[in-house]
Parts: sequence; C-alpha cells; structure tokens
Amino acid sequence: MKTLSIKVTKRTNLGKQNSKLLRSQKNVPCVMYGGKENFHFYAHENDFKNLIYTNHVYKVELDIEGSKHLAVLKDIQFHPVSDALYHIDFVEISENKPCVVSLPITLSGTSKGVLAGGKISQKRRYLKVKGLVNDMPEVLDVDITELNIGGTIKVGNLKYDKVELLDPAQALVVAVVSSRVSAKGLTTVVEAEGAAE
Repeated sequence: MKTLSIKVTKRTNLGKQNSKLLRSQKNVPCVMYGGKENFHFYAHENDFKNLIYTNHVYKVELDIEGSKHLAVLKDIQFHPVSDALYHIDFVEISENKPCVVSLPITLSGTSKGVLAGGKISQKRRYLKVKGLVNDMPEVLDVDITELNIGGTIKVGNLKYDKVELLDPAQALVVAVVSSRVSAKGLTTVVEAEGAAE
C-alpha cells in the first residue's frame, strides 16, 4: 500500500463557528480516532486532493505539529451544494496490528466470454480486507481470462496472500453476460445473484 504524508494543524477550538471559519479559508476540519485519544485537526483542501480524487487507497502519515501518526481514510463529507470538501474522518492504525480497509479491484486478462461477444459486468469496485497495513497490496487483481459467457466470479472464489476478505463469500464481483442480453437490459441471472446478496 502506498504512503501519503500530510502535514496538519491541531485544532484548539472545536465549535461550529471555528469550523465555519476554517472552511471559509479553504481548510478542511478532520478527526482521527481509533488510537489512545482522538485528534482534531485541519489542513488546506489542496493537501487532500491526492488522497480523495483517486482510485488508490493510501496509508496516510499525518504530521500533527511534529507528532506523526499512521491512519487510513474512513469517511468523507462533501458540501451538498458546492461539493467542496466538508469534513474527513481518519482511523489511526498500527503497523503491528491488523486493520480493515477497502481496496480497489482491477480486472486483468481478456475474458473468453468477451472474445465470444459477451460483455463484462463488474458489480464491485472495492473489497473490504483485513491484515497488517504493510502486507496490503495496492490493488486486488482479479483474473477474468477463463470467464465465459454466463460465468461469474464471487468473493468466495478469490484468495490473496496475507490478507483476509471480509465481504460475503456469495457476493458477486464480476460476470460476463451475452451482448444480446446486455443490450436488452435483461441481465436476469446477474441481477438475481446481486439481489440475493
């Protein structure tokens, strides 16, 4: 997993007026929990762009006025009208203790079903995994080479070294549907399996 370092400033006033003032200055109020104590801090919205606007998942090194903490992104809030960053939640992690993160899925290979005229239907873009942060891969590779038309790959079909998949084993990840069925919008089998999840 990639590491991203962000220098932030600790908040001393946690009131709504202070949060409003911070946002007016293009700063983003944040909180980090999960460690010995909760930390409230802020940084300029530009400092979070590489963390927010990407498919990658980062191990974040937060420098809170000289005190460094490892964390992962937990939740993001955007302003309902302007869509500006409004608030970010982090969870503190340790390199020696397992943590839970959602990692992006990448599809590799060319499906036999696609070569035969089928179309890929990807139902999940991320999977929740548990493991040591230094053992986390950057992405979860799913090989679709052997997937024929009508074929599916579920969470239970996947396995990765040193990390445990936490999503339900029957959860559908990807399927290949016939182009004729796809064109008519009748992905019955795939949708039925998705509903069952």
